[in-house]
Amino acid sequence: MLTLDLTNTPRWHDLVPGVRAELRPLTTALMVGTRSDPAVEAVPVDASDEERAVAFAKALARRAVLTWEGIGDADGNPIDPSPEAVDALLDIWPIFEAFQLTYVSKGLLLDQEKNVSASSPSGPSAGASATAKRAKRPAKPARRG
Repeated sequence: MLTLDLTNTPRWHDLVPGVRAELRPLTTALMVGTRSDPAVEAVPVDASDEERAVAFAKALARRAVLTWEGIGDADGNPIDPSPEAVDALLDIWPIFEAFQLTYVSKGLLLDQEKNVSASSPSGPSAGASATAKRAKRPAKPARRG
């Protein structure tokens, strides 16, 4: 069953111990806006999937992060989110991974909630694997009457 959260309120996400961010809900508007972000559109056509993923994640985070805790400047003073600070934060591998896992992938899990058994792309048995072993010899015909 598809569950809807009609509150659409921001939520806190723990990224790593001592660091958490309050993020907007992952909505269609947020994803579409991110796809048309200038930084995403500026990614070269021949860029790798990884380069595209980083550009998209940073653009999404710049739009989604409202506030955070546990993040400071070089002197240890707390700082507010800014586009530069968000990009620098996502340059830290464990933070990037946590953002992808706790925020982005949860939004994408909707695909798994849709149908328990979706039809195969080219008919009911396309792509299916056999579960029974092949018979050693042909079966005998059934007896009559």
